[in-house]
Amino acid sequence: MRDSGGDGAAQPAAPRRAQGELEAQVLAVLKDAPGPVPVAWVRQHLGGSLAYTTVITILTRLHGKGAVARERAGRSFVWTAVADAAGLAALRMRKALDAGADRKAVLASFVTALPPNDERLLRELLAEEGEDRPEDSEEGGD
Repeated sequence: MRDSGGDGAAQPAAPRRAQGELEAQVLAVLKDAPGPVPVAWVRQHLGGSLAYTTVITILTRLHGKGAVARERAGRSFVWTAVADAAGLAALRMRKALDAGADRKAVLASFVTALPPNDERLLRELLAEEGEDRPEDSEEGGD
């Protein structure tokens, strides 16, 4: 509970967002932006209820993950989305894969835990990717 500010009556706290939900919302706002935008623009298009510093923190975290780009504009930055929510999830997955000591074991564990429809979709995507790759590609998985 939190104080509503003045009359002493407690108001229920706003429900907590799911992990990554705010990052996804910020990315969605940036994707709809007309170009590179300042923090204040992002905050306003998120509804304006978040603290300015919260929006800066989220943008900085997204920048560290490679999901947004920033460029100097005077004394501050303007921000641009580089990835969407799916791209951010893929970045997280790659980070988890890179953190594992045995890539083959991590991938095998991931694939065996997939529901049948997701496994089928993954197989289709891999088959499509294989069709697009030149046969003499030197890219490896280890």
